Amino acid sequence: MTAVPPLRIGNASGFYGDRFDAMREMLTGGPLDVLTGDYLAELTMLILGRDRLKDPKRGYAKTFLGQLEECLGLAHERGVRLVANAGGLNPAGLADAVRALADRLGIPVRVAHVEGDDLTHRYAGSLAAHAYLGGAGIAACLREGADIVVTGRVTDAALVTGPAVAHFGWGPRAYDRLAGAVVAGHVLECGTQATGGNYAFFADHDPASLRHPGFPLAELHEDGTSVITKHDGTGGLVDVGTVTAQLLYETQGARYAGPDVTARLDSVRLTQEGPDRVRIEGVRGEAPPPTLKVGLNRLGGFRNEVVFVLTGLDIEQKAALVRAQLEAALDAAKSRPADVRWDLARTDRPDAPTEETASALLRLVVRDADQNAVGRALSGAAIELALASYPGFHVMAPPGTGAPYGVFEDLYVPHGAVDHVAVLHDGRRVPVAPAEDTRVLETPEEPPLPEPLPSTGPTRRAPLGLIAGARSGDKGGNANVGVWARSDDAWRWMAHELTTDRFQNLITESSRLKVVRHLLPNLRALNFVVEGILGEGVASQARFDPQAKALGEWLRSRHLDIPETLL
Repeated sequence: MTAVPPLRIGNASGFYGDRFDAMREMLTGGPLDVLTGDYLAELTMLILGRDRLKDPKRGYAKTFLGQLEECLGLAHERGVRLVANAGGLNPAGLADAVRALADRLGIPVRVAHVEGDDLTHRYAGSLAAHAYLGGAGIAACLREGADIVVTGRVTDAALVTGPAVAHFGWGPRAYDRLAGAVVAGHVLECGTQATGGNYAFFADHDPASLRHPGFPLAELHEDGTSVITKHDGTGGLVDVGTVTAQLLYETQGARYAGPDVTARLDSVRLTQEGPDRVRIEGVRGEAPPPTLKVGLNRLGGFRNEVVFVLTGLDIEQKAALVRAQLEAALDAAKSRPADVRWDLARTDRPDAPTEETASALLRLVVRDADQNAVGRALSGAAIELALASYPGFHVMAPPGTGAPYGVFEDLYVPHGAVDHVAVLHDGRRVPVAPAEDTRVLETPEEPPLPEPLPSTGPTRRAPLGLIAGARSGDKGGNANVGVWARSDDAWRWMAHELTTDRFQNLITESSRLKVVRHLLPNLRALNFVVEGILGEGVASQARFDPQAKALGEWLRSRHLDIPETLL
Protein backbone atom coordinates (compact mmCIF):
# COMPACT_ATOMS: atom_id res chain seq x y z
CA MET A 1 0.00 0.00 0.00
CA THR A 2 1.45 3.35 -1.06
CA ALA A 3 2.14 5.71 1.83
CA VAL A 4 0.32 9.01 1.75
CA PRO A 5 2.86 11.81 1.32
CA PRO A 6 3.24 14.35 4.12
CA LEU A 7 1.04 17.43 4.11
CA ARG A 8 3.06 20.63 4.00
CA ILE A 9 0.82 23.22 5.66
CA GLY A 10 1.75 26.81 6.51
CA ASN A 11 0.32 29.82 8.28
CA ALA A 12 0.16 33.41 7.02
CA SER A 13 -1.81 35.17 9.76
CA GLY A 14 -1.99 34.95 13.54
CA PHE A 15 -4.56 37.72 14.06
CA TYR A 16 -6.64 40.31 12.22
CA GLY A 17 -4.02 42.93 11.38
CA ASP A 18 -1.01 40.63 11.09
CA ARG A 19 1.70 41.22 8.47
CA PHE A 20 -0.06 41.93 5.18
CA ASP A 21 2.76 40.57 3.02
CA ALA A 22 2.88 37.22 4.82
CA MET A 23 0.62 35.48 2.31
CA ARG A 24 2.89 36.44 -0.57
CA GLU A 25 6.00 35.53 1.44
CA MET A 26 4.64 32.07 2.22
CA LEU A 27 3.49 31.38 -1.34
CA THR A 28 6.80 32.43 -2.90
CA GLY A 29 9.19 31.20 -0.18
CA GLY A 30 8.97 27.46 -0.82
CA PRO A 31 6.67 24.52 -1.51
CA LEU A 32 3.29 24.28 0.26
CA ASP A 33 0.15 22.19 -0.08
CA VAL A 34 -2.13 24.32 2.11
CA LEU A 35 -1.80 27.83 3.48
CA THR A 36 -3.93 28.79 6.48
CA GLY A 37 -4.80 32.10 8.08
CA ASP A 38 -6.12 32.71 11.60
CA TYR A 39 -7.87 36.08 11.79
CA LEU A 40 -10.15 35.63 14.78
CA ALA A 41 -9.85 36.24 18.51
CA GLU A 42 -12.34 37.04 21.25
CA LEU A 43 -11.79 40.77 20.74
CA THR A 44 -11.96 40.42 16.95
CA MET A 45 -15.45 38.92 17.14
CA LEU A 46 -16.60 42.00 19.04
CA ILE A 47 -15.00 44.31 16.46
CA LEU A 48 -16.62 42.42 13.58
CA GLY A 49 -19.94 42.45 15.42
CA ARG A 50 -19.82 46.23 15.59
CA ASP A 51 -18.89 46.32 11.88
CA ARG A 52 -21.94 44.23 11.08
CA LEU A 53 -24.19 46.60 13.05
CA LYS A 54 -23.11 49.36 10.68
CA ASP A 55 -23.44 47.23 7.54
CA PRO A 56 -25.09 43.75 7.60
CA LYS A 57 -23.07 42.79 4.52
CA ARG A 58 -19.78 43.05 6.44
CA GLY A 59 -18.61 41.17 9.51
CA TYR A 60 -15.60 39.50 7.89
CA ALA A 61 -11.85 40.27 7.85
CA LYS A 62 -11.43 42.71 4.98
CA THR A 63 -7.65 42.37 4.81
CA PHE A 64 -8.02 38.79 3.59
CA LEU A 65 -9.55 40.12 0.38
CA GLY A 66 -6.74 42.61 0.00
CA GLN A 67 -4.18 39.83 0.36
CA LEU A 68 -6.02 37.71 -2.23
CA GLU A 69 -5.99 40.65 -4.64
CA GLU A 70 -2.21 40.22 -4.77
CA CYS A 71 -1.88 36.49 -4.18
CA LEU A 72 -4.81 34.59 -5.67
CA GLY A 73 -2.94 34.08 -8.94
CA LEU A 74 0.16 32.87 -7.10
CA ALA A 75 -1.82 30.33 -5.10
CA HIS A 76 -3.57 29.06 -8.23
CA GLU A 77 -0.31 28.73 -10.19
CA ARG A 78 1.37 26.82 -7.37
CA GLY A 79 -1.62 24.62 -6.56
CA VAL A 80 -1.78 25.81 -2.95
CA ARG A 81 -5.15 25.59 -1.26
CA LEU A 82 -6.16 28.39 1.12
CA VAL A 83 -8.06 27.83 4.38
CA ALA A 84 -8.91 30.80 6.59
CA ASN A 85 -11.37 31.71 9.32
CA ALA A 86 -11.52 35.25 7.91
CA GLY A 87 -15.26 34.81 7.35
CA GLY A 88 -15.78 35.86 10.95
CA LEU A 89 -19.46 36.62 11.42
CA ASN A 90 -20.30 36.36 7.70
CA PRO A 91 -18.48 33.50 5.94
CA ALA A 92 -21.08 33.33 3.17
CA GLY A 93 -20.55 37.02 2.46
CA LEU A 94 -16.78 36.59 2.30
CA ALA A 95 -17.11 33.55 0.02
CA ASP A 96 -19.23 35.64 -2.37
CA ALA A 97 -16.68 38.46 -2.24
CA VAL A 98 -13.85 36.03 -3.03
CA ARG A 99 -15.77 34.65 -6.00
CA ALA A 100 -16.38 38.17 -7.29
CA LEU A 101 -12.68 38.96 -6.92
CA ALA A 102 -11.68 35.76 -8.73
CA ASP A 103 -14.09 36.53 -11.58
CA ARG A 104 -12.70 40.05 -11.90
CA LEU A 105 -9.13 38.72 -11.98
CA GLY A 106 -10.06 35.91 -14.37
CA ILE A 107 -8.73 33.18 -12.07
CA PRO A 108 -10.75 29.91 -12.03
CA VAL A 109 -10.91 28.93 -8.37
CA ARG A 110 -13.53 26.96 -6.46
CA VAL A 111 -14.65 28.70 -3.28
CA ALA A 112 -16.49 26.97 -0.43
CA HIS A 113 -17.40 28.02 3.07
CA VAL A 114 -18.43 26.58 6.42
CA GLU A 115 -21.34 27.83 8.47
CA GLY A 116 -23.42 26.87 11.51
CA ASP A 117 -21.34 28.49 14.23
CA ASP A 118 -23.56 31.59 14.53
CA LEU A 119 -25.89 31.24 17.53
CA THR A 120 -26.41 34.97 18.09
CA HIS A 121 -30.16 34.71 17.58
CA ARG A 122 -30.42 32.36 20.58
CA TYR A 123 -29.01 34.83 23.11
CA ALA A 124 -30.94 38.03 23.67
CA GLY A 125 -28.73 41.09 23.98
CA SER A 126 -25.66 39.45 22.45
CA LEU A 127 -23.67 41.19 19.74
CA ALA A 128 -22.07 37.94 18.60
CA ALA A 129 -22.43 34.40 19.93
CA HIS A 130 -20.52 31.74 18.03
CA ALA A 131 -19.75 28.08 18.66
CA TYR A 132 -16.21 26.86 18.10
CA LEU A 133 -16.57 24.27 15.32
CA GLY A 134 -14.05 21.58 14.44
CA GLY A 135 -12.34 20.75 11.17
CA ALA A 136 -14.90 18.34 9.67
CA GLY A 137 -16.66 21.01 7.62
CA ILE A 138 -13.36 22.21 6.20
CA ALA A 139 -12.44 18.63 5.34
CA ALA A 140 -15.73 18.13 3.49
CA CYS A 141 -15.13 21.26 1.39
CA LEU A 142 -11.60 20.19 0.50
CA ARG A 143 -12.62 16.60 -0.34
CA GLU A 144 -15.10 17.99 -2.86
CA GLY A 145 -12.40 20.01 -4.62
CA ALA A 146 -12.46 23.47 -3.03
CA ASP A 147 -9.41 25.62 -3.70
CA ILE A 148 -10.37 28.16 -1.02
CA VAL A 149 -12.32 27.47 2.16
CA VAL A 150 -13.45 30.33 4.39
CA THR A 151 -15.06 29.74 7.76
CA GLY A 152 -16.59 31.59 10.63
CA ARG A 153 -15.72 30.63 14.20
CA VAL A 154 -13.79 27.38 14.23
CA THR A 155 -11.10 26.40 16.68
CA ASP A 156 -7.69 27.69 15.66
CA ALA A 157 -6.41 24.13 15.32
CA ALA A 158 -9.33 23.20 13.00
CA LEU A 159 -7.54 25.08 10.22
CA VAL A 160 -5.01 22.22 10.34
CA THR A 161 -7.17 19.24 11.38
CA GLY A 162 -9.58 19.89 8.49
CA PRO A 163 -6.92 19.74 5.75
CA ALA A 164 -5.24 16.79 7.51
CA VAL A 165 -8.45 14.75 7.58
CA ALA A 166 -9.10 15.51 3.91
CA HIS A 167 -5.50 14.64 2.93
CA PHE A 168 -4.99 11.48 4.99
CA GLY A 169 -8.57 10.19 5.16
CA TRP A 170 -8.55 9.84 8.94
CA GLY A 171 -11.79 8.74 10.55
CA PRO A 172 -13.41 10.62 13.46
CA ARG A 173 -11.98 8.15 15.99
CA ALA A 174 -8.34 8.43 14.88
CA TYR A 175 -7.75 10.27 18.12
CA ASP A 176 -3.97 10.06 18.36
CA ARG A 177 -3.51 11.26 14.78
CA LEU A 178 -6.09 14.01 15.18
CA ALA A 179 -4.41 15.07 18.41
CA GLY A 180 -1.08 15.30 16.59
CA ALA A 181 -2.70 17.61 14.05
CA VAL A 182 -4.25 19.69 16.84
CA VAL A 183 -0.86 20.19 18.48
CA ALA A 184 0.71 21.14 15.13
CA GLY A 185 -2.19 23.52 14.53
CA HIS A 186 -1.77 25.10 17.94
CA VAL A 187 1.89 25.76 17.18
CA LEU A 188 1.09 27.31 13.78
CA GLU A 189 -1.97 29.35 14.74
CA CYS A 190 -0.17 32.42 16.09
CA GLY A 191 2.20 32.77 13.18
CA THR A 192 5.62 34.11 14.07
CA GLN A 193 5.23 33.33 17.78
CA ALA A 194 6.54 29.89 16.71
CA THR A 195 9.54 31.32 14.83
CA GLY A 196 11.09 33.65 17.40
CA GLY A 197 8.45 36.33 17.74
CA ASN A 198 7.66 37.40 21.32
CA TYR A 199 10.25 34.86 22.47
CA ALA A 200 11.55 34.99 26.04
CA PHE A 201 15.16 34.32 25.02
CA PHE A 202 15.29 36.63 22.00
CA ALA A 203 18.39 38.35 23.45
CA ASP A 204 20.39 35.13 23.01
CA HIS A 205 20.05 35.32 19.23
CA ASP A 206 21.23 37.55 16.40
CA PRO A 207 18.99 40.65 16.50
CA ALA A 208 19.09 40.94 12.72
CA SER A 209 17.55 37.49 12.31
CA LEU A 210 14.57 38.41 14.49
CA ARG A 211 13.66 41.69 12.80
CA HIS A 212 11.53 39.95 10.18
CA PRO A 213 10.81 36.38 11.29
CA GLY A 214 9.38 34.04 8.71
CA PHE A 215 6.00 32.42 9.24
CA PRO A 216 5.89 28.76 10.34
CA LEU A 217 4.86 25.63 8.53
CA ALA A 218 4.36 22.02 9.53
CA GLU A 219 5.28 18.88 7.66
CA LEU A 220 2.42 16.71 8.91
CA HIS A 221 2.66 12.95 8.50
CA GLU A 222 -0.03 10.29 8.17
CA ASP A 223 0.71 8.92 11.66
CA GLY A 224 0.04 12.33 13.25
CA THR A 225 3.66 13.25 13.86
CA SER A 226 4.94 16.52 12.46
CA VAL A 227 7.99 18.70 11.99
CA ILE A 228 7.66 22.43 12.64
CA THR A 229 9.89 24.50 10.37
CA LYS A 230 9.89 27.58 8.14
CA HIS A 231 10.91 28.41 4.58
CA ASP A 232 14.66 28.39 3.92
CA GLY A 233 16.28 31.80 4.06
CA THR A 234 13.58 33.47 6.14
CA GLY A 235 14.27 35.23 9.43
CA GLY A 236 13.64 34.03 12.94
CA LEU A 237 14.31 30.61 14.35
CA VAL A 238 12.53 27.36 15.15
CA ASP A 239 13.86 25.45 18.12
CA VAL A 240 12.51 23.45 21.02
CA GLY A 241 12.18 26.66 23.03
CA THR A 242 10.08 28.57 20.48
CA VAL A 243 7.80 25.56 19.97
CA THR A 244 7.47 24.97 23.73
CA ALA A 245 6.55 28.62 24.25
CA GLN A 246 3.75 28.43 21.70
CA LEU A 247 2.50 25.08 23.01
CA LEU A 248 2.01 26.69 26.42
CA TYR A 249 0.26 29.77 25.01
CA GLU A 250 -3.39 30.21 26.04
CA THR A 251 -3.74 26.64 27.30
CA GLN A 252 -4.80 25.31 30.66
CA GLY A 253 -4.33 21.75 31.89
CA ALA A 254 -2.84 18.64 30.37
CA ARG A 255 -6.03 17.99 28.38
CA TYR A 256 -6.44 20.44 25.47
CA ALA A 257 -10.07 19.94 24.51
CA GLY A 258 -11.61 20.69 21.13
CA PRO A 259 -14.56 19.56 19.00
CA ASP A 260 -12.43 17.08 17.00
CA VAL A 261 -10.41 15.52 19.80
CA THR A 262 -8.96 16.14 23.23
CA ALA A 263 -5.19 16.32 22.86
CA ARG A 264 -3.02 15.26 25.78
CA LEU A 265 -0.37 17.98 26.09
CA ASP A 266 1.38 15.91 28.75
CA SER A 267 2.20 13.33 26.07
CA VAL A 268 3.92 15.72 23.64
CA ARG A 269 7.60 15.06 22.95
CA LEU A 270 9.79 17.61 21.17
CA THR A 271 13.12 16.90 19.48
CA GLN A 272 15.46 19.26 17.67
CA GLU A 273 15.82 17.39 14.38
CA GLY A 274 18.10 19.94 12.71
CA PRO A 275 18.45 23.68 12.16
CA ASP A 276 14.98 25.23 12.30
CA ARG A 277 13.34 21.81 12.50
CA VAL A 278 11.52 20.54 15.60
CA ARG A 279 9.81 17.14 15.54
CA ILE A 280 6.55 16.67 17.49
CA GLU A 281 5.68 13.08 18.34
CA GLY A 282 4.07 10.89 20.97
CA VAL A 283 0.85 12.91 21.07
CA ARG A 284 -2.07 10.99 22.53
CA GLY A 285 -5.70 11.83 21.90
CA GLU A 286 -9.03 11.10 23.52
CA ALA A 287 -12.66 11.52 22.50
CA PRO A 288 -13.78 15.17 22.46
CA PRO A 289 -15.96 16.52 25.27
CA PRO A 290 -19.76 16.30 24.82
CA THR A 291 -20.17 20.07 24.46
CA LEU A 292 -18.95 22.84 22.19
CA LYS A 293 -17.64 26.12 23.55
CA VAL A 294 -19.63 29.22 22.59
CA GLY A 295 -18.01 32.63 22.78
CA LEU A 296 -20.64 35.25 23.60
CA ASN A 297 -19.81 38.93 23.11
CA ARG A 298 -22.10 41.70 24.29
CA LEU A 299 -21.78 45.38 24.95
CA GLY A 300 -21.11 45.88 28.65
CA GLY A 301 -21.67 49.63 28.76
CA PHE A 302 -19.42 52.65 28.43
CA ARG A 303 -15.98 53.44 29.84
CA ASN A 304 -13.78 56.49 30.13
CA GLU A 305 -10.37 57.11 31.59
CA VAL A 306 -7.90 59.81 32.48
CA VAL A 307 -4.24 59.40 33.42
CA PHE A 308 -2.76 62.02 35.72
CA VAL A 309 1.00 62.60 35.60
CA LEU A 310 2.56 63.10 39.03
CA THR A 311 6.13 64.39 38.95
CA GLY A 312 8.87 64.74 41.53
CA LEU A 313 8.30 64.81 45.26
CA ASP A 314 5.27 63.87 47.38
CA ILE A 315 3.85 61.41 44.84
CA GLU A 316 1.53 59.67 47.31
CA GLN A 317 0.19 62.98 48.65
CA LYS A 318 -0.38 64.33 45.14
CA ALA A 319 -2.30 61.17 44.25
CA ALA A 320 -4.39 61.43 47.41
CA LEU A 321 -5.26 65.08 46.72
CA VAL A 322 -6.45 64.66 43.14
CA ARG A 323 -8.27 61.44 44.01
CA ALA A 324 -10.18 63.18 46.80
CA GLN A 325 -11.05 66.07 44.47
CA LEU A 326 -12.33 63.79 41.70
CA GLU A 327 -14.23 61.53 44.08
CA ALA A 328 -16.04 64.58 45.49
CA ALA A 329 -16.90 65.75 41.98
CA LEU A 330 -18.21 62.32 40.99
CA ASP A 331 -20.28 62.14 44.20
CA ALA A 332 -21.81 65.53 43.34
CA ALA A 333 -22.63 64.54 39.74
CA LYS A 334 -26.18 63.77 38.72
CA SER A 335 -25.20 60.13 38.18
CA ARG A 336 -22.03 58.69 39.71
CA PRO A 337 -20.41 55.98 37.53
CA ALA A 338 -21.25 52.48 38.70
CA ASP A 339 -17.60 51.36 38.64
CA VAL A 340 -14.70 53.64 39.61
CA ARG A 341 -11.13 52.28 39.70
CA TRP A 342 -7.87 54.01 40.61
CA ASP A 343 -4.37 52.64 39.95
CA LEU A 344 -1.10 54.35 40.85
CA ALA A 345 1.94 53.14 38.89
CA ARG A 346 5.14 54.24 40.64
CA THR A 347 7.23 54.60 37.50
CA ASP A 348 9.15 57.48 39.11
CA ARG A 349 12.67 57.27 40.51
CA PRO A 350 14.53 59.59 42.88
CA ASP A 351 16.95 62.21 41.51
CA ALA A 352 15.81 61.29 38.00
CA PRO A 353 17.80 62.57 35.00
CA THR A 354 14.65 63.21 32.92
CA GLU A 355 11.18 64.51 33.71
CA GLU A 356 9.63 61.30 32.41
CA THR A 357 11.63 59.12 34.76
CA ALA A 358 10.72 61.45 37.63
CA SER A 359 7.01 60.88 37.02
CA ALA A 360 4.40 58.42 38.22
CA LEU A 361 1.04 57.71 36.55
CA LEU A 362 -2.32 57.76 38.32
CA ARG A 363 -5.00 56.10 36.18
CA LEU A 364 -8.73 56.58 36.74
CA VAL A 365 -11.15 54.30 34.85
CA VAL A 366 -14.92 54.62 35.13
CA ARG A 367 -17.65 52.37 33.73
CA ASP A 368 -21.42 52.62 33.56
CA ALA A 369 -24.35 51.50 31.42
CA ASP A 370 -25.15 55.19 30.84
CA GLN A 371 -22.70 57.03 28.58
CA ASN A 372 -23.54 60.35 30.27
CA ALA A 373 -22.36 59.01 33.62
CA VAL A 374 -18.82 58.43 32.28
CA GLY A 375 -18.68 61.30 29.82
CA ARG A 376 -19.11 64.98 30.53
CA ALA A 377 -19.23 64.53 34.30
CA LEU A 378 -15.73 63.06 34.34
CA SER A 379 -14.17 65.19 31.62
CA GLY A 380 -15.51 68.41 33.10
CA ALA A 381 -14.39 67.56 36.62
CA ALA A 382 -10.89 66.53 35.52
CA ILE A 383 -10.24 69.58 33.35
CA GLU A 384 -11.62 72.01 35.94
CA LEU A 385 -8.83 70.89 38.28
CA ALA A 386 -6.11 72.13 35.91
CA LEU A 387 -5.27 75.14 38.11
CA ALA A 388 -6.65 73.87 41.41
CA SER A 389 -4.89 70.62 42.28
CA TYR A 390 -1.38 69.28 42.83
CA PRO A 391 1.76 71.11 41.65
CA GLY A 392 2.74 70.14 38.11
CA PHE A 393 -0.81 69.06 37.23
CA HIS A 394 -1.23 67.62 33.75
CA VAL A 395 -2.80 64.57 32.11
CA MET A 396 -1.68 62.22 29.35
CA ALA A 397 -4.75 63.18 27.29
CA PRO A 398 -8.06 64.81 28.12
CA PRO A 399 -10.90 62.35 28.76
CA GLY A 400 -13.48 62.01 26.01
CA THR A 401 -17.19 61.38 26.01
CA GLY A 402 -16.91 57.70 26.89
CA ALA A 403 -16.62 54.72 24.58
CA PRO A 404 -18.50 51.40 24.53
CA TYR A 405 -16.73 48.33 25.87
CA GLY A 406 -17.44 44.66 25.41
CA VAL A 407 -17.87 41.69 27.69
CA PHE A 408 -16.93 38.10 26.80
CA GLU A 409 -18.52 34.97 28.27
CA ASP A 410 -17.93 31.25 27.76
CA LEU A 411 -21.03 29.11 27.29
CA TYR A 412 -21.37 25.47 26.30
CA VAL A 413 -23.90 23.64 24.11
CA PRO A 414 -24.20 19.98 22.99
CA HIS A 415 -22.59 19.09 19.66
CA GLY A 416 -26.01 18.50 18.14
CA ALA A 417 -27.19 22.00 19.03
CA VAL A 418 -25.42 23.54 16.02
CA ASP A 419 -26.15 23.08 12.32
CA HIS A 420 -22.60 22.54 11.08
CA VAL A 421 -22.75 22.72 7.26
CA ALA A 422 -20.15 22.63 4.49
CA VAL A 423 -21.38 24.84 1.63
CA LEU A 424 -19.54 23.53 -1.41
CA HIS A 425 -18.24 25.50 -4.38
CA ASP A 426 -21.15 24.30 -6.51
CA GLY A 427 -23.74 25.41 -3.95
CA ARG A 428 -24.50 22.01 -2.43
CA ARG A 429 -24.98 22.00 1.31
CA VAL A 430 -23.45 19.03 3.14
CA PRO A 431 -24.48 18.61 6.79
CA VAL A 432 -21.63 17.71 9.13
CA ALA A 433 -22.58 15.10 11.70
CA PRO A 434 -21.84 15.85 15.35
CA ALA A 435 -19.17 13.85 17.16
CA GLU A 436 -20.16 10.18 17.41
CA ASP A 437 -18.25 9.50 20.58
CA THR A 438 -17.59 11.95 23.40
CA ARG A 439 -16.00 11.85 26.80
CA VAL A 440 -16.55 14.13 29.77
CA LEU A 441 -13.36 16.07 30.35
CA GLU A 442 -11.52 14.79 33.39
CA THR A 443 -8.56 16.15 35.27
CA PRO A 444 -5.75 13.66 34.69
CA GLU A 445 -3.84 12.29 37.62
CA GLU A 446 -1.05 14.69 38.54
CA PRO A 447 2.27 13.34 37.25
CA PRO A 448 5.02 12.73 39.82
CA LEU A 449 7.45 15.53 40.59
CA PRO A 450 11.04 15.04 39.48
CA GLU A 451 13.72 14.31 42.04
CA PRO A 452 14.49 17.61 43.80
CA LEU A 453 17.80 19.27 43.18
CA PRO A 454 20.15 18.86 46.18
CA SER A 455 19.86 21.94 48.39
CA THR A 456 23.38 21.86 49.81
CA GLY A 457 25.03 24.39 47.48
CA PRO A 458 25.02 28.20 47.65
CA THR A 459 22.18 30.25 46.18
CA ARG A 460 22.02 33.70 44.66
CA ARG A 461 19.15 36.18 44.52
CA ALA A 462 18.41 36.45 40.80
CA PRO A 463 15.57 36.77 38.27
CA LEU A 464 13.68 33.57 37.49
CA GLY A 465 14.04 34.43 33.80
CA LEU A 466 17.73 33.54 33.83
CA ILE A 467 16.81 29.86 33.96
CA ALA A 468 13.20 29.76 32.69
CA GLY A 469 11.17 31.08 29.81
CA ALA A 470 7.51 32.05 29.94
CA ARG A 471 4.60 32.95 27.71
CA SER A 472 1.21 34.19 28.86
CA GLY A 473 -2.15 35.03 27.34
CA ASP A 474 -5.88 35.40 27.84
CA LYS A 475 -8.86 33.06 27.85
CA GLY A 476 -11.96 35.10 28.59
CA GLY A 477 -11.54 36.54 32.07
CA ASN A 478 -8.71 34.13 32.93
CA ALA A 479 -5.02 34.26 32.11
CA ASN A 480 -2.46 31.52 31.79
CA VAL A 481 1.27 31.71 32.41
CA GLY A 482 3.28 28.85 30.97
CA VAL A 483 6.81 28.55 32.39
CA TRP A 484 9.43 26.16 31.08
CA ALA A 485 12.90 25.36 32.40
CA ARG A 486 15.97 25.56 30.17
CA SER A 487 17.66 22.46 31.57
CA ASP A 488 16.84 19.25 33.38
CA ASP A 489 18.40 20.52 36.61
CA ALA A 490 16.49 23.79 36.37
CA TRP A 491 13.31 21.74 35.96
CA ARG A 492 14.11 19.67 39.04
CA TRP A 493 14.48 22.88 41.03
CA MET A 494 11.56 24.81 39.51
CA ALA A 495 9.00 22.00 39.83
CA HIS A 496 9.48 22.05 43.60
CA GLU A 497 10.11 25.76 44.20
CA LEU A 498 7.59 27.48 41.93
CA THR A 499 4.50 26.36 43.81
CA THR A 500 1.10 27.99 43.58
CA ASP A 501 1.78 29.88 46.81
CA ARG A 502 5.13 31.10 45.51
CA PHE A 503 3.52 32.19 42.25
CA GLN A 504 0.90 34.20 44.14
CA ASN A 505 3.60 35.85 46.24
CA LEU A 506 5.50 36.85 43.12
CA ILE A 507 2.46 37.89 41.04
CA THR A 508 0.77 39.91 43.76
CA GLU A 509 -2.33 40.59 41.65
CA SER A 510 -3.15 36.90 41.88
CA SER A 511 -2.87 36.64 45.67
CA ARG A 512 -6.64 36.83 46.20
CA LEU A 513 -7.60 34.90 43.08
CA LYS A 514 -7.84 31.19 42.37
CA VAL A 515 -4.64 29.93 40.77
CA VAL A 516 -4.32 26.36 39.47
CA ARG A 517 -0.93 24.83 38.64
CA HIS A 518 -0.52 22.10 36.01
CA LEU A 519 2.63 20.00 35.48
CA LEU A 520 3.86 19.11 31.98
CA PRO A 521 7.08 17.15 32.64
CA ASN A 522 7.75 16.24 28.99
CA LEU A 523 8.04 19.95 28.27
CA ARG A 524 9.81 20.69 31.59
CA ALA A 525 6.97 23.13 32.11
CA LEU A 526 4.43 24.43 34.59
CA ASN A 527 1.22 26.09 33.50
CA PHE A 528 -0.53 28.45 35.91
CA VAL A 529 -4.16 29.46 35.27
CA VAL A 530 -5.16 32.66 37.07
CA GLU A 531 -8.95 32.83 37.24
CA GLY A 532 -10.69 36.19 36.95
CA ILE A 533 -7.59 38.38 36.60
CA LEU A 534 -8.92 39.87 33.34
CA GLY A 535 -12.40 40.66 34.66
CA GLU A 536 -14.98 40.23 31.91
CA GLY A 537 -12.44 39.64 29.14
CA VAL A 538 -10.02 41.65 27.05
CA ALA A 539 -12.63 44.05 25.66
CA SER A 540 -13.54 45.19 29.16
CA GLN A 541 -9.94 46.44 29.63
CA ALA A 542 -9.96 45.52 33.29
CA ARG A 543 -6.22 45.91 33.86
CA PHE A 544 -3.06 47.63 32.63
CA ASP A 545 -2.20 44.66 30.37
CA PRO A 546 -5.73 43.62 29.34
CA GLN A 547 -4.69 40.43 27.49
CA ALA A 548 -2.02 39.37 30.04
CA LYS A 549 0.55 39.25 27.25
CA ALA A 550 3.36 40.40 29.55
CA LEU A 551 2.31 38.59 32.71
CA GLY A 552 4.90 35.90 32.04
CA GLU A 553 7.65 38.47 31.55
CA TRP A 554 6.73 40.07 34.87
CA LEU A 555 7.08 36.64 36.50
CA ARG A 556 10.48 36.11 34.85
CA SER A 557 11.68 39.43 36.23
CA ARG A 558 10.91 38.49 39.85
CA HIS A 559 13.85 37.46 42.02
CA LEU A 560 14.21 34.18 43.89
CA ASP A 561 17.03 32.41 45.71
CA ILE A 562 18.33 30.25 42.84
CA PRO A 563 21.10 27.63 43.20
CA GLU A 564 24.30 29.03 41.76
CA THR A 565 24.86 25.81 39.83
CA LEU A 566 21.91 26.78 37.63
CA LEU A 567 23.10 30.33 36.92
